[in-house]
Amino acid sequence: MSEYGFKEKFKPKDAEEYDFKEIIYEKDRDKFVAKVTINRPHVYNAYSTETLREMSQAFLDAMWDDGVAVVVLTGAGDKAFCTGGDVKEYQSIFTQKPRDYYKWMSLFVEAHDRFRNIGKPTIARINGIVAGGGNEWNMACDLAIAAEHATIRQVGTRVGSVAAGGATQWLPIIVGDRRAREILFLNEPIPARKAMEWGLVNQVVPYEKLDEAVDAMVEKLVEKFPECSRYTKEQVNFWKNFAWYQTINHAKEWLTLHYANWEPYEGMTAFVEKRPPNYRMIREIARDGGSSELMWGPPSKTCSACGAKGLPKNFKHCGVCGKEL
Repeated sequence: MSEYGFKEKFKPKDAEEYDFKEIIYEKDRDKFVAKVTINRPHVYNAYSTETLREMSQAFLDAMWDDGVAVVVLTGAGDKAFCTGGDVKEYQSIFTQKPRDYYKWMSLFVEAHDRFRNIGKPTIARINGIVAGGGNEWNMACDLAIAAEHATIRQVGTRVGSVAAGGATQWLPIIVGDRRAREILFLNEPIPARKAMEWGLVNQVVPYEKLDEAVDAMVEKLVEKFPECSRYTKEQVNFWKNFAWYQTINHAKEWLTLHYANWEPYEGMTAFVEKRPPNYRMIREIARDGGSSELMWGPPSKTCSACGAKGLPKNFKHCGVCGKEL
């Protein structure tokens, strides 16, 4: 070894050395495979800020490990692969402090970039519901095998967001423009067999055969040259990378600002409260000439009693001193 110790600079760890709390990280170096499992079944494997940090760390380790040829991504249990970001976290933090969403999305982008550029084939082991950002992780994988009971859907326009963390960029490439618009605008679940017809997954098998099918695909991928596989992945990723890098930072900015608006507050609060969002209320306010962006109207009033400025137009009383406006 040279005086610089190049081997040590990129030395991976044993999976057991990581003290992950929200993912399970496993490696079988005899079979040349690593597995990352989102381990939050109590919220249908929705990912939190900490989940993204842990996923990013695991992806980097798998990238560095020459004993890993294939990475499998899945969710814990049999109910959900991944249902996107944790809406309770969104609602409790980002609607109150939108600028923190910019920081959160930086972690999201970093995790996706590491995974997409991992230099090894990746497989989505779809064991149940795929929703929102979960489908973005599915599409970030090179290949996907789904259990028969799985469904795939986008949910952005239902909850006050836009699926611009991969879905708006990659769905037109994978399923075509018209189908992408149907998925993104209607938010309807797509059964596994239809998802295969549309190109969202490669295979559909009974749940009890899922691991067998994934193992068989892993073995086929291991029996290929690693450098050729790595460069094939880079070439095939061209359009996905092009669409991603042209749009993702714009999306990060817009989504951050959007959290100050009424739509994410209503959509995500409704989700947490387990009730339908009041879409028509916002449409009716806009139709009738009001502010559909700002709750209780634009900040245009001043209190004559205490001098408070920037009070919402629809306020009848001052929010500071209580005087009638």
